[in-house]
Amino acid sequence: MTDLSDILSTNDVSAALSVGNKKGLFQQLAAVASRRTGISAKVIVAALNERERLGSTGFGGGVAIPHGKIPGLERLFGYFVRLAQPIDFQSVDKMPVDLVFLLLSPPDAGADHLKALASVSRALRDRAVVAKLRGARSKDAIFALLAGGETVHAV
Repeated sequence: MTDLSDILSTNDVSAALSVGNKKGLFQQLAAVASRRTGISAKVIVAALNERERLGSTGFGGGVAIPHGKIPGLERLFGYFVRLAQPIDFQSVDKMPVDLVFLLLSPPDAGADHLKALASVSRALRDRAVVAKLRGARSKDAIFALLAGGETVHAV
């Protein structure tokens, strides 16, 4: 199992992002990911949209895990967002989404990508964790929940 703190830091958490729709969300996620990874935001948006065409990454309960493989990316990259207002995501249960975990991987990270996706999915299928994520008051609290609840000290 991938430890989410391996792909996520407190700087990779947003506690109240405001977007109007999925397109706006992907643009915001790509802009942040671009600044952190050096990869073009257009490339990231294209990869997310390409994956989304296969079927919604909104898996129910107000949670989505948009993901994609990005040429030129050197390591797995995660970014978690709690939206200020839920948005329509064409999720499997038709519920609007307010918790989003972006996962980007290098094209050759097959097994690592799947392990990370499984870890994220496992964490976000836990109703108690999801309820705590919705109630968390800070980025640090959200990060601690995602990283397994351990106390996290900024370096």
